[in-house]
Amino acid sequence: MATSWFSVLLLVSIVFSCFLAASAGDFYQEFDLTWGDKRAEILNGGRLLTLSLDKASGSGFRSKREYLFGRIDMQIKLVSGNSAGTVTAFYLSSEGPNHDEIDFEFLGNLSGDPYIVHTNVYSQGKGDREQQFHLWFDPTKNFHTYSIIWSPQRITFMVDNIPIRVFNNEESIGVPFPRNQPMKVYSSLWDADEWATRGGLVKTDWSKAPFKAYYRNFNAYSWNSVGTDVWRTRALDATGRRWLRWAQKYHMVYNYCADLKRFPHGRPRECRRSRFL
Repeated sequence: MATSWFSVLLLVSIVFSCFLAASAGDFYQEFDLTWGDKRAEILNGGRLLTLSLDKASGSGFRSKREYLFGRIDMQIKLVSGNSAGTVTAFYLSSEGPNHDEIDFEFLGNLSGDPYIVHTNVYSQGKGDREQQFHLWFDPTKNFHTYSIIWSPQRITFMVDNIPIRVFNNEESIGVPFPRNQPMKVYSSLWDADEWATRGGLVKTDWSKAPFKAYYRNFNAYSWNSVGTDVWRTRALDATGRRWLRWAQKYHMVYNYCADLKRFPHGRPRECRRSRFL
């Protein structure tokens, strides 16, 4: 099953490259280091970027370009060892009080415990659509690819080309969906020990600082080009849906749609649709 799904996505990527404007790999050309003084660094001729966190500050970067729909890929190697209290965020965001945002946030943990991957979707300044997952590998040992596929119809979160979450456009039933505001790509490494690990019970161990995350092989495929409608509207095929069910059945640890205490007067409207498919 893994080989089949990967082959399909590889074919899609090849077709994309024929007619889409893609940017690959050079962090000098694609990103600005936005905060953290010298804790953010671009190395190896632009092929590697690192973020660092110590007790004084974290760090972050932002893309030079904005995107309105497309596929964003980044290979990341997360903070190793005791990363409790740290958050590595990789996300798309517009600006302003009514901003849109599509989030991956990686919540650190004690050595040997799994990272939690926190996902969220904001539209018109409102989020509260969290799903969280444990990864099925150690994300600190090697680089892994984290992808956001954003079209007018849906948002798909992928890990190593395996879909873990789909958020469909449900504007027809009154659910806001991010489709009008261009967004830039952001990432940051910061201290969030008041909530990040076991609800804030486990604090950051600053004797382990500096904490570091590593980035490479950024790709952004823009879907504004003529002739790309087939890819903008493409949904998961049967194999993709099986992978999605596998990720949600065996690796999901929180789903806002199942949090009845949080929504005592009824679940959000989009949650009444079967599994976001």
